[in-house]
Amino acid sequence: MNIAVIPARGGSKRIPRKNIKLFHGKPIIAYSIECALQSGCFDRVIVSTDDHEIADVARQYGAEVPFMRPAELADDYTGTLDVIAHAIESLDDLDIEDTLVCCIYPTAPLLEPQDLRHGQALLTEQTQVQYVFSAVAFDFPIQRAIYLNDAQEIAMFQPEHAQTRSQDLPAAYHDAGQFYWGRAQAFVHKQAFFAQHSRITELPALKVRDIDTPIDWDIAELFYEKLHAAKHT
Repeated sequence: MNIAVIPARGGSKRIPRKNIKLFHGKPIIAYSIECALQSGCFDRVIVSTDDHEIADVARQYGAEVPFMRPAELADDYTGTLDVIAHAIESLDDLDIEDTLVCCIYPTAPLLEPQDLRHGQALLTEQTQVQYVFSAVAFDFPIQRAIYLNDAQEIAMFQPEHAQTRSQDLPAAYHDAGQFYWGRAQAFVHKQAFFAQHSRITELPALKVRDIDTPIDWDIAELFYEKLHAAKHT
């Protein structure tokens, strides 16, 4: 069985009611639900929330809300692994030894069904892999990163690469913050995402934007317009 779990708590601070705020005329969580449904990857698409309004919106767009998340798992400090483990353990009839789970964030309107299908394929083809998650390449060599010390003087994190040509440096990636495919047992045992038992599916920069502030939101809407305009040219 394959299950999508979309974690969407109600207490967002920097963008109030972020998970159901309208994004191009539709609650932003609707994009994640519709993407999961359209991918054809899942037997069930579930939203984990502590908020009844979010639950109603989720059901309106085709997701299940078979339980309400307890308050102690809906604060600013609760991690993704805790939320997904709770969701898995709340589904009594689930055989965790034969289940794949995909955590899809509710603020991922740039995600597309083929991205989920690609992640699923990578996970099922490699039995030793526990997770596959979306990632994007840094657009500047991280080996050349600088910082300011206590005296506000410039220093390099890796000064040994001050003269290394950019093309000779290995590419570096960061989590795209959109989805995490994994084996149910890995989530339940809270195995780390960023480890040797994981793989990435790389996304282009135009499909990646963390949405934490109002400015992030505006930029994500521009990315969305650009991405969808390119499909119709």
